[in-house]
Amino acid sequence: MAHVEKSIEVEKPVDQVYAQWTQFEDFPKFMGNVEEVRQLDDKHLEWKAKVAGTERRWKAEIVEQKPNQVIAWRATTGDKNQGKVEFQPIDGRTMVKLALDYDPPAGIAGEAGDKLVQATPRSVEEDLKRFKQFIEQRPAPTGKWSGEIQSGQVRK
Repeated sequence: MAHVEKSIEVEKPVDQVYAQWTQFEDFPKFMGNVEEVRQLDDKHLEWKAKVAGTERRWKAEIVEQKPNQVIAWRATTGDKNQGKVEFQPIDGRTMVKLALDYDPPAGIAGEAGDKLVQATPRSVEEDLKRFKQFIEQRPAPTGKWSGEIQSGQVRK
């Protein structure tokens, strides 16, 4: 499994940055390869993306979510991936730290697979830059979910 860690400082308070990140269906507005995210319930998502020119679909489950602190997930079907995004307040700004583990999609081998593994850190960095721009240009987040998920259990 490949591993990527990137971070970015956002010029908004942690509650606004976190609130925007919980709006998963808005991800296609700032994630380059993501075409659609459907939130099925409080902790299940369905993703559609273009990866290395190929349409990919997978379902993911949020396994941990603490307001203004962390959201962690893992894929339950399709392309294997898991990750965590952490939110750290810094004097009215927010440090967003994203860690992602992923397996290149099946059937993408050799040179194409190598290019995908190399491109992903750059694409994650670009997605974080677009997220920063997306949230900083808004007076407020597009929504908010303030529940908590611990050990797979949703608490509202």
